[in-house]
Amino acid sequence: MRTAEGYACAMADNKKKTTTNADSRQDAADRRTQMVRDQMEKERAATDAKTQRLKALRLAQEEEEAAKPKAPPAAKVKKVAKAKAKS
Repeated sequence: MRTAEGYACAMADNKKKTTTNADSRQDAADRRTQMVRDQMEKERAATDAKTQRLKALRLAQEEEEAAKPKAPPAAKVKKVAKAKAKS
């Protein structure tokens, strides 16, 4: 049979163990959250770099097209309607 002192000691150990488990779970959750945030930041940086590269290419292409002399539009060719054959 346990004495009151022994029971109090067992309760204290159990409380300490529970607190330690809760702390370790929280630490693990915090590490996972930080890993997700880091991954999102890497993906965002990669997307931003890609966007800047594509924008530079588009601007260079537009500048190149603007530098070319514009040719007059081709004359429209009128379509000749075919006569329907009567049967």
